[in-house]
Amino acid sequence: MKIIIVGAGEVGYHIASSLYLNNDVVVIDNDEDACARADELDVQVIHGNGANISILGKMLNDADLLVAVTGSDEVNIVACTAAKLIAPSYRPFKTMARVTNPDYIDRPVATRTQIGIDVMICPELSLASEVAEILSIPSAIDAEVFADGRIKMMEFVVSEDSDLVDKNMKDLDLSDCCIVSAIYRQSDIIIPHGEDVIHGDDHVVVIGKSDAMANVGSLFAGHEENVSRIMIIGGGTVGFYLAKLIEKSHATIKIIEKDLERCEFIAEALPKVLVLKGNGTDINLLKEEGVQDMDVVISVTDSDEKNLLCALLAKQLGAKKVVVRADHLDYVPLFELVGVDRAVSPREATINEVLKLTMGTGIEALTMIEGEKAEIIEYTTSSSSKVVGKPLKNVKFPEGALVSMVVHKGETFVPRGNYIIKEGDRVLIFSLPSAHQEVERLFK
Repeated sequence: MKIIIVGAGEVGYHIASSLYLNNDVVVIDNDEDACARADELDVQVIHGNGANISILGKMLNDADLLVAVTGSDEVNIVACTAAKLIAPSYRPFKTMARVTNPDYIDRPVATRTQIGIDVMICPELSLASEVAEILSIPSAIDAEVFADGRIKMMEFVVSEDSDLVDKNMKDLDLSDCCIVSAIYRQSDIIIPHGEDVIHGDDHVVVIGKSDAMANVGSLFAGHEENVSRIMIIGGGTVGFYLAKLIEKSHATIKIIEKDLERCEFIAEALPKVLVLKGNGTDINLLKEEGVQDMDVVISVTDSDEKNLLCALLAKQLGAKKVVVRADHLDYVPLFELVGVDRAVSPREATINEVLKLTMGTGIEALTMIEGEKAEIIEYTTSSSSKVVGKPLKNVKFPEGALVSMVVHKGETFVPRGNYIIKEGDRVLIFSLPSAHQEVERLFK
């Protein structure tokens, strides 16, 4: 597959590094330093404007996908629109644009085919949606939804004093419509069996029917109360959209924002939210506003370093849980290493959408978890899928892959070995990267 990446910044570079081994990748950027960094990969690098028709025209004859991820929404949109206009009509060609201004998009992912964009993604809105899902189950540190909301994935941490420690997996009191898909233990990933034993500090990934996941949360949290006091530091796109998503809950929400004009806008748009003008690193302000009583403090400014400082201050002052935004993907594990409960990156959503576009037909969703150590893939089966018409126990799934859930004619369940996959089923697979290609071949 030939892929053109417009923009060689943090996101563009990471996309290129994920794809260049199995694809023909071209990277276009105006910045010499960014080009030099991309040149370290085995990709073609062009120094120039990715929205320039003369540059694009030379690349598009045999291209399959153009991904525009510069720091300018307008450049990304123009690059996609121009590419659609001049790309040969006799071959399939897709475009994707990253935008940060919610004026262009009112949900995390959308299509804008009328202007030549097959996928438009707003990472900030995706990030806010992910955090809102995490807040819906107090004991969870990660959350994703699949199959139009019918299936939910949650990641929990088993505390050292939990009643679950030293229990066998088979003894967990899980609903029939939920399954433990993986355990992360230090640097190891385990696809568990009934005899596997739970340890303290294990990260447990549970996938199940959405309306059953609240009970799973109580299993891992004991009698933890619902989130009722939330503080958001940073009233930008992420902070505002997050507050808007959770405003209808019964939680008390406070936003700390340093810009007066932005404070006034948020206060007018979200009357149930208390907006405070100030700095999230102001210890006196944090104490006065009761940070020590907060169930969750979420720091989502546009500075990774400030987000970390705010979160650690809040944690030190007594906040139960802290969640931070980390634009640099490499910072995510580092932040969690030094005491942050959950670090989330808006750039992960963009990378997941690009990977989905490169993986052929049938893929409805793809989510990388635990720093790309594993992935959850949602497939819709077709008549040509090799798994269709066979009992699952007769399908030779590779080691490192697990069928977690199936949606068949609106019914969601954990499939057993005798279940025969039908055409049109939505199948959720937990997979290690080493098993991905074999899994993909089964569903083509």
